[in-house]
Amino acid sequence: RQFVREQFTPLIDRLEFGGAPADEIVSDGLTKFDAEGINDAWTKALARRESDPAGAITAARMLLESVCKHLLEDEEGNPSYGANDDLPKLYRLASERLNLAPSQHAEDAFKRILGSAASIVEGLGTLRNKVGDAHGTGRKPIKVKPRHAALAVNMAGSMALFLIETASAKAGGA
Repeated sequence: RQFVREQFTPLIDRLEFGGAPADEIVSDGLTKFDAEGINDAWTKALARRESDPAGAITAARMLLESVCKHLLEDEEGNPSYGANDDLPKLYRLASERLNLAPSQHAEDAFKRILGSAASIVEGLGTLRNKVGDAHGTGRKPIKVKPRHAALAVNMAGSMALFLIETASAKAGGA
């Protein structure tokens, strides 16, 4: 029994406390992108999912904003976005640059899924404004749960990775 317990404890711990299955995939992709601030935002989002859901949501939005801004800057770091542009606008600009805007596709299935991706990004921005930790609260604050934070973080990570992989494929001609 002791031997079996010793052999299976790491596996059970990983399954119970190891995070979402996509965490590692997204982490690897973001590390390869290696842009300042992006890995920090992702790490914060992951670390806060359970203990600080509102902070995790704020970090998830910051991750997407940072990815969009990096993709919208030229080689010298000059931005092609406005200083006050919000997340939905940054995403729209980045998606147009990467040929990911629904209007840039004829196939209905691509239009629908890319439109849904834009809706997810807009929803993440709205969620952060409503329940994130970047704004004050009134007398009846909305209590965000770890499962809500996990959804926001996982969606933000997936969208960030998709943008980065698309930009990489476009730069490499793939």
